[in-house]
Amino acid sequence: MSPPVPTASDKPRGDLRGLTRYFKYDFISGLLVFLIALPLCLGISIASGYPPIAGIFTAIVGSVLATFISDSELTIKGPAAGLIVIAIGCIGDFGGDGMVGGWTEVDTAAYRAALAVGVVAAVLQILFGVFRAGILGEFFPISAVHGMLAAIGVIIIVKQIPVALGVSASGEPLEMLREIPHYVASANPAIAVIGVTSVLIMFIWPIVTRKVSLLKVLPSPLIVLLVAIPMGMAFNLMHSHSYTLQNHQYQLGENFLVAMPDRVFGMFDSIASPDFTALEQPQAWKWIFMFFIIGSLESLLSAKAIDIIDPWKRKSSMDRDMVAVGAGNLCCAFIGGLPMISEIVRSKANIDNGARTRFANLWHGMFLLVCVALIPMVLHRIPMAALAAMLIYTGFRLTHPSEFMNVWKIGREQLVIFTVTLVAVLATDLLIGIAIGIATKAAIHLTNGVSLRALFKPEIEITADDGATVRLTAYRSAVFSNWIPIRRQIERVGLIERKNVELDLSETKLVDHSVMDKLHEMQNDFEQHGLCFTVVGLDAHQPFAGHAQSARRKGLCTVQRLTIITHPDLEPLIVAEMVRLGASGYTSIPCRGAGRQQLQLGGAQAVPQVRIEVIAAKESATRMMDQLRREIQPQHRLTFCLETVQVERLDAFVADPQPNQPNQPNTPAERVCVDA
Repeated sequence: MSPPVPTASDKPRGDLRGLTRYFKYDFISGLLVFLIALPLCLGISIASGYPPIAGIFTAIVGSVLATFISDSELTIKGPAAGLIVIAIGCIGDFGGDGMVGGWTEVDTAAYRAALAVGVVAAVLQILFGVFRAGILGEFFPISAVHGMLAAIGVIIIVKQIPVALGVSASGEPLEMLREIPHYVASANPAIAVIGVTSVLIMFIWPIVTRKVSLLKVLPSPLIVLLVAIPMGMAFNLMHSHSYTLQNHQYQLGENFLVAMPDRVFGMFDSIASPDFTALEQPQAWKWIFMFFIIGSLESLLSAKAIDIIDPWKRKSSMDRDMVAVGAGNLCCAFIGGLPMISEIVRSKANIDNGARTRFANLWHGMFLLVCVALIPMVLHRIPMAALAAMLIYTGFRLTHPSEFMNVWKIGREQLVIFTVTLVAVLATDLLIGIAIGIATKAAIHLTNGVSLRALFKPEIEITADDGATVRLTAYRSAVFSNWIPIRRQIERVGLIERKNVELDLSETKLVDHSVMDKLHEMQNDFEQHGLCFTVVGLDAHQPFAGHAQSARRKGLCTVQRLTIITHPDLEPLIVAEMVRLGASGYTSIPCRGAGRQQLQLGGAQAVPQVRIEVIAAKESATRMMDQLRREIQPQHRLTFCLETVQVERLDAFVADPQPNQPNQPNTPAERVCVDA
């Protein structure tokens, strides 16, 4: 099922020829993605305060419109967990609470108001793409985006825990976080058994499939449904009744199941229209910009991430993809659907399942249409606790502890930005939280010597052009807030004029993590066009951490000096070992002296010795110290010490510099957005 090694002359395309040629691959992938998408669309919709079928509408519309408007071949369009927080916030601001306490007229009014908000946000997205503003997604610093997504993960978890336990609850994230012990104590045992079992399956099934590869074709959401639906039938959730356990009476009934149409083609009765009178209320415009900004950002990041891991390295137009998402959202809002984005996890599954073209997205939507139109009665048997379990797992992936460790490896200042954004989102809302994260990043840059003017206005000019290669020199700083003009200049002289580009950063004071990451993306863009993009001039910049994409500040670099004093006969052995372990050079100085043992024996006469000095990076110096202690010192008499020193250029003390560090940044293919 895995795609063949791609060649430049045979890149699958989603045209009429691709529809027939790659039908088998796209159809099968669409079926497998459908199995993942069905329960997630229902769960995301319920968690967002919309009717369950709204998420299905979104996936169906996205599968049709995006297939024929976007040129992104492997992205799956549909509702995403990352927008749950905005959607439920919007519903709440208009007085609704979704399925909490049952669906009422107030909930319907809030739902229709949210649809009106979605219409305006969709129009803004379309204009965003038409006027080629997709590049604005480049503005947001990566660590702040990671922090926002982690906060969304926390919010999803705390909102879904009561649902998985059969408890009705609502409130602010921090308030609900404090109430978790109360939710556990008040849990409905029957529903909690379904919820906890489903959570365990979501966490354990990926481990099982890693050991038994044949089971990978069965996604964990499908396994949850295969277990949870029979459990719901065993507890007779289709009929209202009560039961007693340890002198406590608990209620069971259809309110713990997904509300779906009760007849074939009943989905069309669920179509709803927006209430545009809601736009007269001031709070509507807050949510319009929330849907527009956060939805657009998540969609752009997801589409770019899928481009990176596309086996054929096809390049999507972000502006065209944004038009497709906006057009899809416009149609969804007019029929009662949730907002959509280019969704990362389902898109990754699409690649793993062997999809070739965008028609896999179409087939996944057609399977959803057939399923919901013909067997809604079966979907009605899905316990909401099972869907909540899937979202809890999604939230956990968004805020996984490894996210903190990954950010820490890039630099401590990135962890500060990440954490501040996460806490700010939890304490306020997404828009204010991401703004606080950006402000934190800007403040850190100012403390690192970046002027207020250089923070927003880059200085970059052409310093050489031989007709084939253009040399661009940047001055002052290259940071997230001035990256867009730098990128446009690089694209203009390189990709548009079809020339190689050499970017000289030797005159910059600071190059931040976001720009280091974007430079790697730029290298991929040039490679796909058969051009070369190189970065030079970072030799005198000190990285904030050992990661290839850590920020770099111009100044003295910290290294370590290892000094060894021993008998001259040992010099060849020690020098050979030091060079083998990464020394780029050494200094040997003949000298005379006496050691402690000689002095204790009364022999103060100096004897011939040699002083060997090696300057190396911390990792290399540590390896050298270990080798001296373990292999040489037990058999030979020598003295050595290690001290920290500062040098102007780090690369001068690296024996075999890797081609991607520090001049050519590299980054893993896995990107910032993890959603479901």
